[in-house]
Amino acid sequence: MWIGFAELDYLLGDVHSLKQKRSIVRPMVAEIRRRFAVSVAEVDHLDAHRRTVIGVSLVAADRSHVIEVLDAVERFAAGRPEIELLSVRRRAIVSTDV
Repeated sequence: MWIGFAELDYLLGDVHSLKQKRSIVRPMVAEIRRRFAVSVAEVDHLDAHRRTVIGVSLVAADRSHVIEVLDAVERFAAGRPEIELLSVRRRAIVSTDV
């Protein structure tokens, strides 16, 4: 069993409140979950209105599928013109390493 995860660190554009932030982050989280069938949540900078980190994880039978899905999520994450993807930290591990 392979476990893959990624942290997507974003700088949000012209956002001046947590309410505006949520109006950007919630639909993005829902779209990632729907499109890629992964577990996803906002995991850091919860009280900062111009930053967010979104965590994504999945489990699969083979490493190639994990890498393929994480690549697709990263491409989707970088393709949002209204927000800036600052960094992506990701890893794929086999269950025997845990």
